Amino acid sequence: MDAIRTENLTKKYGLGWRKGRLLALDKLNLRVREGEVYGLLGPNGSGKSTTLKCILDLVSPTEGEAWMFDVPCHKVESRLHVGFLPENPYFYKYLTGVETLEFYGKLCGLSGDMLRKRIDELFDLVGLAHARDRHLKGYSKGMLQRIGLAQAMIHDPKLLLLDEPTAGVDPIGSRDIRDLILRLKKMGKTVLLCSHLLEQVQEVCDRISVLNLGKMILEGDVQQLISDQRRLSITVEDLPEAGRAKVEEAVRSAGGKLIDINHPQTTLESLFLDALKEHRGTGKHD
Repeated sequence: MDAIRTENLTKKYGLGWRKGRLLALDKLNLRVREGEVYGLLGPNGSGKSTTLKCILDLVSPTEGEAWMFDVPCHKVESRLHVGFLPENPYFYKYLTGVETLEFYGKLCGLSGDMLRKRIDELFDLVGLAHARDRHLKGYSKGMLQRIGLAQAMIHDPKLLLLDEPTAGVDPIGSRDIRDLILRLKKMGKTVLLCSHLLEQVQEVCDRISVLNLGKMILEGDVQQLISDQRRLSITVEDLPEAGRAKVEEAVRSAGGKLIDINHPQTTLESLFLDALKEHRGTGKHD
């Protein structure tokens, strides 16, 4: 079963009287499998946040449909097993960490010993046990992002939608959040991640897609995408100096042992920038 599926998902925003409409999302066909970490990439204005909002039914698509766990996204029950961390979450800063999670837990129908146990588990999971009784106004940006992750997981959802979870976070905090996403994957959670930090996406995501001007311009398995198919690397053992310029058969005839043949990898950043450059070069901006 797909955790998320969209078919021809399209969103147009009105720009006001006589100004026409902005095409924010153009016939997006997206599939996120259960148990994987999926990265949604793209420059500002590419349609990433609009995609999340349509999936969560925060905005209604102009055309097309979306499902979560085969339940249409316009139905409330589609979101029963979903946690969401927006790009700029707002919290009541005069509540403590514990009070914040109690508030969100009660909104999700938790109470009593079950809620207290869940809060303890989450503070350990996100590494905030030392600050559980501190008011949120004293939290750093990284700590606020981690309490945001905790509130998104308070009801133990199967699917997490994370919009720029490391925005404004220092390198140490960013790595902590990366490690937390990897832990969620090991727990069997499905994660849809929007991020500008391509190195981080490369480390945690199984598959990615790149959006530009509302269109999906690239999609696939991360390791396959960053494998440079234009070059071939051959690793040999015990090969004399004179045989290095020879290819596969020449390696054997020169007395060397063929150890490995593979495609060297580029980086997700290079792949991302090349995809945008190629898309813009076509002139098809709709």
